[in-house]
Amino acid sequence: MERATLLEIIDDLGHGVTPDLTVEDFPCFAEDAAGDNPHLSPAVLDRIAAGLGRADIPTFERALRAMDEGDLAWIGFKVVIDGDAAVGNVDNEVTKKYGDVGSADGQDLVFFCNDAKEIVASRPYSPRDTFQMKDVTRGPSMHNDQFAGLTWASVALFDRVEVWIVGASDAAVETAALAKHVGFRVHVIDDNEAFISEDRFPEVDRILLDDFRELFDIKPAANAYVCVLTRGHMHDPEGCLWGNANKAHYIGMMGCKGKNNRVHDLCIEGGMTEEQWEAVKRPIGLKFGAKTPAELAIAIVAELIDVRYKQNYSQEARDRHEQSLGR
Repeated sequence: MERATLLEIIDDLGHGVTPDLTVEDFPCFAEDAAGDNPHLSPAVLDRIAAGLGRADIPTFERALRAMDEGDLAWIGFKVVIDGDAAVGNVDNEVTKKYGDVGSADGQDLVFFCNDAKEIVASRPYSPRDTFQMKDVTRGPSMHNDQFAGLTWASVALFDRVEVWIVGASDAAVETAALAKHVGFRVHVIDDNEAFISEDRFPEVDRILLDDFRELFDIKPAANAYVCVLTRGHMHDPEGCLWGNANKAHYIGMMGCKGKNNRVHDLCIEGGMTEEQWEAVKRPIGLKFGAKTPAELAIAIVAELIDVRYKQNYSQEARDRHEQSLGR
């Protein structure tokens, strides 16, 4: 999401003009994102845009402020499939806790929601709507289609965390696919064209080096995550040194104790301090007996998710989340 997009929407609404909402800015309505769901499509996004008016300006103004403040916040969409069913969706005994009222009305709605669960919308919303608004802004939601007559979607107002995978090993192949699937922006670096091919790494950014010394010409985003997964561990020192030089929020490296000792010596010779070396997660990933490339990818990406969770949410927010799950 670009700041200029929000400004254009606000300006159009202020002049009584239907804003141009594109799938580039709201990718949850893109055909490749929606899959076989006909209720999340470019045509539906056009319908929602046509229904916006001046009353929706505060929603987008709040989104703009959240972006300026670096808030964890989202623009969400209530997409109505059947208005009568949406209002009457109270048929499940388990969800009676949300009251005996379905959705507040049978109309599409654009809303703002942040991690503090502040909601801004142009029309009233019911307790069931509130539940769905909070839920869909957790990311890919488990409950978008829980109630009849409507579905939900959202787009984040903050940048995805960058994951840089140094090396195109088999474990890297599995890690790249899984990391992209859970919402990271993935880059893979290697010096062998055959290993870093599009077939092995579809739909992620691939960077082919002539020599791993070129790695130090690349500048990742601030607070990026670096996974050092080089083939045969041959360029692990370069990966660790590069991540450290760019102040990566997280650096993880595979390998056994003996290999780590040699990489340690080379990293210290390369300018890392002992404290910086100890900050490298070794071995990378959560520990639960993973051995195959696919299993290792699960362990690695699970750890990345945990790091992102702790980075993005305060201890108070995490405690509140754990309490809500009964843990």
